[in-house]
Amino acid sequence: MTDKPIELYIWPTPNAWKVSIALEEMELPYVVKYVHIGKGEQFTPEFLKISPNNRMPAIIDPEGPDGAPISVFESGAILQYLARKSGKFYGNNERERVAVEEWLMWQMGGLGPMSGQASHFRNYAPALVDDPKLIEYGRNRYFNETNRLFGVMNKRLAEVPYLAGDYSIADMACFPWVRAFEFIGQDLDDFPVLKAWVDKLSAREAVARGMEVGREMRVDQTKLSDEQKKEQAKALFNQSAKDLK
Repeated sequence: MTDKPIELYIWPTPNAWKVSIALEEMELPYVVKYVHIGKGEQFTPEFLKISPNNRMPAIIDPEGPDGAPISVFESGAILQYLARKSGKFYGNNERERVAVEEWLMWQMGGLGPMSGQASHFRNYAPALVDDPKLIEYGRNRYFNETNRLFGVMNKRLAEVPYLAGDYSIADMACFPWVRAFEFIGQDLDDFPVLKAWVDKLSAREAVARGMEVGREMRVDQTKLSDEQKKEQAKALFNQSAKDLK
C-alpha cells in the first residue's frame, strides 16, 4: 500500500465526509487540503485543474494506477477509485459489486441532491428570498422527496444489514446525509430501522474519525445574519456558464 498520502480537497460537508470516512475505513494515508467554498476558493484555476465542475470533493493520488499521479473529482467516482485501489468495501464478485453500485448511484442521483435541495430551501432560501410564497413549493417538493428516500432506506435496511448486503462504500456515501437529518428537516424517529443503522455506523471508529474531519472549519449557519448568508450565497449558488474560468 502507498506511503505517499492522498491529497483530499474538501470543505466539511456531507459530500466531503463520504470520502474522509472511506479513507479512514480503508486505512489509506491522506492529507486534507481545505477549499473554502463560502469564499469562492472552488473557482480558482488551481482547483479547476483537478475539479472541472468547480465542486469539491476531489483528490490527487500521487501514486495512481500506473505509478503516476492521478486526480479524481465527483465523490462517487472517488469512492469507487479508492475501493478499487484498496480492494475493500466493493464486493467480492460481480453480483455484489452490482449491488454496491446500485445503491451508490441511488445516493449520487437521489439522496444527495434531494437532501441538498431540502437543506437549501430550509436553511438558505429564507434569507435570500423576500416572499416566503416563492419558496414554499420548492421547500415542500424537496422535503417530501427526501422523506420518501429515507423511507426507501428504512425499507431496504429491514431486509439486509447494510444497503448492498455487506458494509460498503454505498453506506459510506449515504451516512453523512442521513446524519444531517435535522438540518434537512427530517425526523429519524419516523424511520426506526434507518435510525438503528445510523447508530450502528456511528459506533464505527473509522466513521467517527471521518466525520470529525474539518469540524473546526465548519460555519454554523444558525449563527449567521441574513446579510452574511446573502454574501456567502454569492459563492455557493446561482452560478451560470459565464462564471466558469
